[in-house]
Amino acid sequence: MLVLVLAMAPVPTAAAFAQRLTATELGIGAVAARARRTFIGGELGLGRRPGGQSRFAIAVAAGREAERAALRAQATLQFLVTPAARRGVGPYAGFGAAFSARRGSPSQGFVAVLIGIEGAPGRRTGWQNWYIECGVGGGLRAAAGWRLRSFPAWWSGR
Repeated sequence: MLVLVLAMAPVPTAAAFAQRLTATELGIGAVAARARRTFIGGELGLGRRPGGQSRFAIAVAAGREAERAALRAQATLQFLVTPAARRGVGPYAGFGAAFSARRGSPSQGFVAVLIGIEGAPGRRTGWQNWYIECGVGGGLRAAAGWRLRSFPAWWSGR
């Protein structure tokens, strides 16, 4: 009986290990947000994929809103649908908190919700590491750019 149970137990495969893929990501892009006024700026992001299908991400954007210097920040927990795909497109969704500040105005905090797609979420380098996302959090927000990823050595076959 024990032999039968052990024979039916799932065997770890490459796909199972791929789901436990950890990575650190650095992103750069452009962001626009529209609420009462329009914000346009450049964005830097930092993400950590601890394994499985999740990513913790922080994005900070500096730019202009109503002819004044402004800052937007967002921290989200994201769910990646295909985190190990080395080709194609990987959709994701997230939620968290957003912050908006503009010179001469009080700052505000918001709940943030987003959806996005990224090129080859399991790929380390190349132009395929683009992303496009949209969501809400202090108005409608859209961002696009590139991510540089750092995976463990075993992922690339070294």
